[in-house]
Amino acid sequence: MSHEAPVIGVLALQGDVREHLIALAAADAVARPVRRPEELAEVDGLVIPGGESTTISKLAVLFGVMEPLRARVRAGMPVYGTCAGMIMLADKILDPRSGQETVGGIDMIVRRNAFGRQNESFEAALDVNGIAGDPVEGVFIRAPWVESVGAATEVLAEHEGHIVAVRQGNALATSFHPELTGDHRVHALFVDMVRANRSAESL
Repeated sequence: MSHEAPVIGVLALQGDVREHLIALAAADAVARPVRRPEELAEVDGLVIPGGESTTISKLAVLFGVMEPLRARVRAGMPVYGTCAGMIMLADKILDPRSGQETVGGIDMIVRRNAFGRQNESFEAALDVNGIAGDPVEGVFIRAPWVESVGAATEVLAEHEGHIVAVRQGNALATSFHPELTGDHRVHALFVDMVRANRSAESL
């Protein structure tokens, strides 16, 4: 097994890219922004940050990264989406905007802005399956929730009966923004997923 730090990209088209780069570095990964297909080809895993999912979708197509990203996710590259990133990883969106595409990768149906608009942002302590210790402080900003999941999708956390964190194979998604809290345990979980995947590929 390689002990070198995994290289993890953050899709840097829109959203809170810098905070994810900082959180990944704190979780012992080499973090770099990704905008173009050639940058995507050089990473072991990718974070899709929060932002506006329709905008991210259109920019991903414009920059030519949507198709290579879909191909990498289908081929098993670990990917983690927060908020808008969760929407990008959904196989289905309940109320997609016209022209909105997703990367897919998680068998779930997501409802956009389910927790309300910008002024209805809130924080909540969440027990996240796979993360030991104190609850994770979830920051929700115009957050989606998961309406339903398929049999292969593991539910990691719920808030008031709504699914807010899921995992399917190498894909992880949260409705909330762990990169805004200074608690890097969710990023550390993703870095571990990337390490495990890299070890499996090198066998």
